[in-house]
Amino acid sequence: MTMSVAPQSNPNAAEFAWKSDDIFGRIASRYDLLCDVFSLGIHRLWKRRVARRIAGESWSVLLDGATGTGDIILRMLVNERAGGRTIIAADISEKMLAIAQCRLAPWEGEVQLRQLDAEAMPAVPDSSVDAYSMSLVMKICDRHRALKEAFRVLRPGGRLVILEASNIPWRPLHRAYLAYMHVCMPLLGWLATAGDGSAYKYLLHGIRDFPSAEAFAGEIESHGFEGVTFERLSLGIVAIHTARKPVGK
Repeated sequence: MTMSVAPQSNPNAAEFAWKSDDIFGRIASRYDLLCDVFSLGIHRLWKRRVARRIAGESWSVLLDGATGTGDIILRMLVNERAGGRTIIAADISEKMLAIAQCRLAPWEGEVQLRQLDAEAMPAVPDSSVDAYSMSLVMKICDRHRALKEAFRVLRPGGRLVILEASNIPWRPLHRAYLAYMHVCMPLLGWLATAGDGSAYKYLLHGIRDFPSAEAFAGEIESHGFEGVTFERLSLGIVAIHTARKPVGK
């Protein structure tokens, strides 16, 4: 299901400025714990599903942008060897990449780790990867710049797979979910980060202000992608979006 819409006024839903707030450098060692806290552990199911979706696509070169601690790649490789395919795990945070490197050490020969900014990757040539993935990152970056870069680096016919915050279609339940996040997340986030408020502040803003699944699908289409689809998970708390770069582009 898709819906073409004009891009929203604020492309960075969380209003996150990583250049002035190195939150991921500070919480890198606790990042996976935070994911468990903020999602009550459900993120493990989301990531397992998106890892299977990526593994099931046809590609020779995969770029996982903003890979964080390498969770998606790890889940994919645990169940399936790369089999001669090239996997590039990239992130802007050096400390997050250091953790990813340790976690992915058993697959050292199959995974390349690179420090890249998903909003601008001049080191990655045009039309050089067959698949591009991002997970739970679009809400804390300039998603229009990130989508533009994804389109640029993908080969014609290449696949885009994105896991991101979404909306519960039944509005009363979605409002209840946002209320829960507003009341409970600051306390849980404060406890999990030893009082570092940035992590949950950005999360709350990003979830609240990120487009609906339909609207985000429209944004993906507006950047030139075709065959845009999405699948809601956990009633719509998140969604997996997939798309294709048109052949001949």
